[in-house]
Amino acid sequence: MDSPRRTTPKSLRTREAIEAAARDLFAINGFERTTVREIGARAGVDPSMIIRYFGSKNSLFARVAMLDLHLPDFGADPATIGESIVRHFLEQWEGESAGRGLPVLLRSAASNVEAAERLREIFRAQVFPAIARVGPPETAATRAGLVASQLLGLAMTRYVLDLPPVVAMSMDEIVRTIGDTVQRYATGRTV
Repeated sequence: MDSPRRTTPKSLRTREAIEAAARDLFAINGFERTTVREIGARAGVDPSMIIRYFGSKNSLFARVAMLDLHLPDFGADPATIGESIVRHFLEQWEGESAGRGLPVLLRSAASNVEAAERLREIFRAQVFPAIARVGPPETAATRAGLVASQLLGLAMTRYVLDLPPVVAMSMDEIVRTIGDTVQRYATGRTV
């Protein structure tokens, strides 16, 4: 069920409250450890409303885990792609997009096949094409995989595991330090 049965302001508010609660809980607990009952409690609705509006926990997850990284066109200036990618990625976690699909997917991917497949699809559809444009075509897949490994490792240590030395770093420090590595990977200087 992709659209609400009723479109009254109250039903829209209920649907939005459920989505917000689900997004928060999936981001905190991952898919497996989040229950429909917990989502309902956080949203202030009976859990049966979740089934009414979304059909199932899986369908609700699919709805809130939609993600467009909004990657800029890095091909315009390949000399700064590393720092640009890292800054853009950090803004997905710390900027206006914080709490959206990326935290939900990352926390859920380890225990949920659907979440892992969504991350792979984002990689194929969004990250790979961006990286392919800035280096040798024959190494594009490897370069994109290395970039993804760096970014996902950063996300795990900074946002999931809360590793103190990484958490303590400023965004600018991370952009400079990780950006240099991502620059090498993205452009193929080490592949």
